[in-house]
Amino acid sequence: MTGPRAAIVGCLGEGLSAQERALFRASDPLGLILFRRNCTDPAQVRALVADFRETVGRADAPVLIDQEGGRVQRLRPPHWRDYPPAAVFGALYEADPDAACEAAWLNAALQAAELAPLGITVNCAPMIDVRDPDAHDIVGDRAFSGDPEVVIPLGRAVMDGLLSGGVLPVIKHVPGHGRARADSHEELPVVEAGRAALARDFAPFRALADAPFAMTAHVVYTTLDAVRPATLSRAVVEGVMRGEMGIEGVILSDDLSMKALSGTLGERAADAIAAGCDVALHCNGEMAEMAEVLDGVPRLSGAALARVEAALARVRRPAPADGGDLLARRDALLAPVLPA
Repeated sequence: MTGPRAAIVGCLGEGLSAQERALFRASDPLGLILFRRNCTDPAQVRALVADFRETVGRADAPVLIDQEGGRVQRLRPPHWRDYPPAAVFGALYEADPDAACEAAWLNAALQAAELAPLGITVNCAPMIDVRDPDAHDIVGDRAFSGDPEVVIPLGRAVMDGLLSGGVLPVIKHVPGHGRARADSHEELPVVEAGRAALARDFAPFRALADAPFAMTAHVVYTTLDAVRPATLSRAVVEGVMRGEMGIEGVILSDDLSMKALSGTLGERAADAIAAGCDVALHCNGEMAEMAEVLDGVPRLSGAALARVEAALARVRRPAPADGGDLLARRDALLAPVLPA
């Protein structure tokens, strides 16, 4: 038994072009990821999502978005709320751990209450990288903390809040982007930390290994694989992520069009799958690149298909949440750490 192709792709605009529909109909990608270029208002997003699902012929085809908060949120005012960065919850945790976890849960439940009615079923959050003071600021305030004992409970709260609202979380970036001194969007970071130091970075992923999705890091960890970035390394994906961390869910590559990786898009996609990733991710919507990625990956089958089906089965349709109540409760908890 086989399923759709092991790829999640983007699109260029606010609606699918005839060319995109033809490619998606012929190649059957697993899902779609949305960016700000694709989102203007709720009615338009709902129509785009419905069109994609009709095109691939699967009502449960996952639709993803990066709605972390702070610098990384694709849906923004005036039609959607502005969300604080993860570091705000980490700051509150230092003073009141229980309040911080409740606020993080409420914040994620609010996000889910906005995403689910649009048909968006996967939010690429929480980011559970452990922040390092000497690292590139691509992580920065997107991370909860530099302490894994703070990251773990806050990451769990976000996971639970999203799931409560019918949206699947994605833990990222496995096995940890927090030490990287370069932005993997622009170049390949190399981390030379030893096993003892990396144990700190691994801890949140091990603790949240039951997440439905996990996204890889385009980072070389010389202790684990001296040559290949984690996304393309079987030693890291199978040995560390599946083996040591016990990650159970779908392993999704980070965006294959990022400059950290080399080779053609088809080669990158094939190498990611060969390394043990279940699904390849391509985000920029460029037609020629998407076609290469889709040609480079197989149809889902076996354990990979089972993991995808198990993840999608966790999407549920909750009763509509009272967004005003969630917002008021969250803001009351965050008041000590938010600007007046």
